[in-house]
Amino acid sequence: MTANPTIDVSGPYVSKRGGGRPAGTVLRGLDWLNFFLADVRDGLGPYLAIYLIAVRGPEHGWNEATTGLVMTIAAVAGLIAQTPAGALIDRTNNKRAIVIAGAVAVTFSCLALPFITDFYLVAATQSVAGIAGTIFPPALAAITLGIVGPKALSKRIGRNEAFNHAGNATSAAIAGVTAYFFGPVVVFWLMGALAVASIGSLLMVPAAAIDNDLARGLSEDGKEEDGTAGDQPSGWSALLMNRDLLVFAVLAVLFHLSNAAMLTSVGQLLTQTVGKEYATTLVAVCIVVAQLVMVPVAMVVGAKADVWGRKPLFLAAFGVLMARGVLYTVSDNPFWLVSVQCLDGVGAGIYGALFAVIVADLTRGTGRFNVSQGAVATAQGLGGAVSATLAGFIIVNASYDAAFLTLAAIGGAGFVLYAVAMPETKAYKPSTTARVNEVRRR
Repeated sequence: MTANPTIDVSGPYVSKRGGGRPAGTVLRGLDWLNFFLADVRDGLGPYLAIYLIAVRGPEHGWNEATTGLVMTIAAVAGLIAQTPAGALIDRTNNKRAIVIAGAVAVTFSCLALPFITDFYLVAATQSVAGIAGTIFPPALAAITLGIVGPKALSKRIGRNEAFNHAGNATSAAIAGVTAYFFGPVVVFWLMGALAVASIGSLLMVPAAAIDNDLARGLSEDGKEEDGTAGDQPSGWSALLMNRDLLVFAVLAVLFHLSNAAMLTSVGQLLTQTVGKEYATTLVAVCIVVAQLVMVPVAMVVGAKADVWGRKPLFLAAFGVLMARGVLYTVSDNPFWLVSVQCLDGVGAGIYGALFAVIVADLTRGTGRFNVSQGAVATAQGLGGAVSATLAGFIIVNASYDAAFLTLAAIGGAGFVLYAVAMPETKAYKPSTTARVNEVRRR
C-alpha cells in the first residue's frame, strides 16, 4: 500500500491513495465539527440586525440604514477574502490550526459586540468575523477530501451538509427559545459554547489523518491528469483556462442572485401582514424548517450523486428555486409562505451538497481545488450581495409579486444555462491540463 509520508500506516490513519479507510473516530469528529461549526461559520448572521436595532436602537445611533451598512461592509470584506482563503488552504499543511484560528476570531469578534457601540468598531469587528468565516468552507472541504479521497467525496460531502444543516436548525431553535426568556444577548453565549465544541470536535481529527496532497486536489496517485508528476500544485492558469469552471461560477452567481433575497423578502412581507412581533418568530420558523428539510436532501444527494450524476440533481435545484419564486406570489397567508419556504431546503440542500463535489470534479489533478472553491464562492457572494438590492428596488417600485417573479426568472435562466452549457462532471476529464502543463514548462 502506498502511503502519504506524513501518515503512520501502522496506526489507524491510512492514506486514501492506498485505498485505506479512515478510523471511525476521525469520521465522527468530522461529523461533529460540521454540526457545531454550522452556526459559528456565519457569525451572528440575521441576529446582528436584531441585536443592533432592537437592543441598541436609535439612542445609540443604530437603525436599519446603519445596520445594513455594517452588514454590507462585513460582506464585502468576506468577498475580498474568499479567493485568498482558498489559496491559503491549498498551501498550508496546518489546516486544523487555520480552522481553530478562524473559529476563535469569529467568536471573539462577536462577543465584543455587547461592549462596543461605536459604528467603526462594530464594522471592524464584523469585518474580522466576515474574513475569518471565509476560511471554513474551503477548509472543511479540503479536510474531508484529504481524509476520504475523491472517490468517496460526494457521499461524504452530503453527510457533512446534513450535519451542518442539523446544527443550524438546532442552534436556531435553541436561540429562539432561550432568547424569548433571556433576550437577544443569549446568542453571544451560545456562539461561544459552539466555538468551544467545534474546536473539541476538530481535535478528534489528527493532522496525520489528512492527506494534504489529496486535500488540495491532486490525483490519487500523486500525479496530474496527464501522468506528469504532481508534487507541486499546478499554476493559476488552471483556473483561467478551465471554461467549465468559469461557467459554473456564472451559474453560482445566478443561483444566489435568485435565492439570497427570497427569505429576506418573505420576512419583509410577513412584517406587513402579521406585524414585527410575529414576523421574527415566523422567520425563525422558516429557517428551522428549511434546515430540517436540507438534512435528508443532502444525505440523498450525497448518496446518489455518483449514481444519478451531478447535472440532473443541479437542474432540479434550479427548477425548485424557480418554482419557489412563483409560488410565493400565490398568497401572502403566513402559513402558505412558511410552507413554500420549505422548498428552500430542497434547492439549497442540493446546491450545498454538490458545490464542493463539482469544483473537485472540475479541478481534479490541478492541485487548485481550494483556491477554485474560493474563486467560485466569491462569484456566488457577489450574486447574493446584489440579490437583496435588486429585490428591494423592485419591491419599492413595483410589488412583492414582481420581485418574486423576477427572482424566479433568474433561477430559470440558470436552469437553461446549466442544461445547455454545463457538462456532466461525474467522470470529468479536464481538457486544459496539457495546456496548463505547457504553460508551466515555459
